[in-house]
Amino acid sequence: MFELKVHGIKKYMEATLVVNSFTLEAFEGDRVGIVGANGSGKSTILKLIAGIEPMHYYPGYPQTSSPGYDEGLIHRPRGATMAYLEQMPSYPEGLKVIDVLNLAFEEIDGIEKQMRELEGQMQSLEDEALEKALNKYSDIVNLFEAKGGYEREEKLSKVCTGLKFTDSFLQKDFDLLSGGEKTTVGLGKILIHQPDILLLDEPTNHLDMDSIEWLEGFLKGYKGIVLIVSHDRYFLDNVVNKIVEIEDMESISYKGNYSAFISQKEENMRVQYEHFREQQKKVNNMEKQVTSLRDWAMRADNNKFFRRAASIQKKLDKLDRIDKPIFERRNMRLNFNDAMRSGKETIKAIGLSKRYEDKVIFDGADLMIHYGERVGIVGPNGSGKTTFLKMLLGEEQPDAGVVELGANVMAAYLPQKIEFENEELTVLECFREGISIVEGKAREYLAKFMFYKKSVFKKVKFLSGGERIRLKLAMLMFQDINLLILDEPTNHLDIDSIETLEAALEDFKGTIFFISHDRYFINKIGERVIAVEDFGLNSYQGNYDDYKREKAAIGELAPVLKEKKEKVQQPQADPAAQLLRKIESLEKEISELDLVMGIKQDYEELNELYSRKQFLNNELEAAMEVWLSAGV
Repeated sequence: MFELKVHGIKKYMEATLVVNSFTLEAFEGDRVGIVGANGSGKSTILKLIAGIEPMHYYPGYPQTSSPGYDEGLIHRPRGATMAYLEQMPSYPEGLKVIDVLNLAFEEIDGIEKQMRELEGQMQSLEDEALEKALNKYSDIVNLFEAKGGYEREEKLSKVCTGLKFTDSFLQKDFDLLSGGEKTTVGLGKILIHQPDILLLDEPTNHLDMDSIEWLEGFLKGYKGIVLIVSHDRYFLDNVVNKIVEIEDMESISYKGNYSAFISQKEENMRVQYEHFREQQKKVNNMEKQVTSLRDWAMRADNNKFFRRAASIQKKLDKLDRIDKPIFERRNMRLNFNDAMRSGKETIKAIGLSKRYEDKVIFDGADLMIHYGERVGIVGPNGSGKTTFLKMLLGEEQPDAGVVELGANVMAAYLPQKIEFENEELTVLECFREGISIVEGKAREYLAKFMFYKKSVFKKVKFLSGGERIRLKLAMLMFQDINLLILDEPTNHLDIDSIETLEAALEDFKGTIFFISHDRYFINKIGERVIAVEDFGLNSYQGNYDDYKREKAAIGELAPVLKEKKEKVQQPQADPAAQLLRKIESLEKEISELDLVMGIKQDYEELNELYSRKQFLNNELEAAMEVWLSAGV
């Protein structure tokens, strides 16, 4: 079993300290999530481990004497292969997508070349020379097999299917792909390669939900070590078995997935606070003793009291002080202005149809969203989610049907790609443009969105993705709105900022309509899921987990419905009696489940029972439909 050990990493970027102390230990089969705020050094750590970012040492100087001096140890297993997912990978010009993916087989191709050369040589060899060549050939064949040479097509097909690389996409020029497509192809290449150590930086950013769920399954069975930087909490919950958090430039490790980490961290902070309080009581008592002893010494002119006071003060000075835990770190403080409520019908689509040349997007789709609902729209990449938003906002026109906002709707839109009219303006100038607000009040308001002091004078064109979202949110929330339309709002935010956004959205009194592939976010905010399916907009009550359960139940029910339909069309002995017994059996089991659910307290058990009841209700409904259609 091989091991990756990273110990005591201190890293400077020029003269700026990025990470002060980072430690990580991972063994074969471990899947480790690295979390922390934007700018905390997560990606830098991955690049250091990959050897892309160098460590700068200055021999002959004490480690603490020179700013910019890096410290620490990175122990990589000898002979272990390693791959790092780059956000913008580059390859030689002129390659097609399939050529890039085939680069994963460079080592195998080299081994196979040796095999073919030996095969050619052996045709003219005899006796001892032939025997020697045969032994060498046997070794090379064994190496070819060990490296997965005979599984080449299987590996390629598995990844292409999971990441939805079609035959036409495989033949595209890599250089002509979008940034997101290039990153996804880079992900495909390293998954095909299957190195011993896999380093993934935000691997879910450009994937739709189906591909993310496939990736989860792929990584759960991964035999090597996987290190993942991600803000996708649902993904981390499903994949990792360890979390390393970077906070205040130092790392703390936790066992379990993301939810386990949150639970452990809260408990650790509670224990730390209790220890802090106990120590503070002790410190206060000792300080009072020192003050009293010195006072008595002065009054009685007694050196004995001075010595005792000095002894206690010495203990105080040597005391290892426990820091008070910071329960609420500085983050966005968001709140929405109250606006007049809209009419009951907020978003309406009737008979909506849209196509691009031969590709049908919508065909007679209907949708109704009422005031106050929180609705998420999901579907594979290219299914029409963003197209629907563009038609709703009037940026595109439907081929047929209507999509519109209701009466008195005051909408604010947060797009996926955030741009500003004048990128040369500062943050403060951009915010104040078109509104009447004095500079002091504007700066006070922008501070709620983490634009402090000099940062308000930073030009918009130099803002990071997360900063652009924060500025856009500040501008939106200053308006009077009763409908929020969000397109992938969590894409460039760190986990703390996402959770702050979620808290603000929970307090919003209007309607929220959003596109997101962040399943944790959908679970937290969504009350209804609209799935783009079969060129329509199908509605599912509840959050993402509810939607997945209902989809699974429908999938299980489909063969049953088909079988029942076929049986109805065929002559059977006493079908009425059989169907009645089925209905009575289902009703009885549902009643029994209701009784059990009334006394169960465990959340997971209740969830399982609820899923079973939902499935039985669907079966009962199907049986009743068969009863009615058969006319029994």
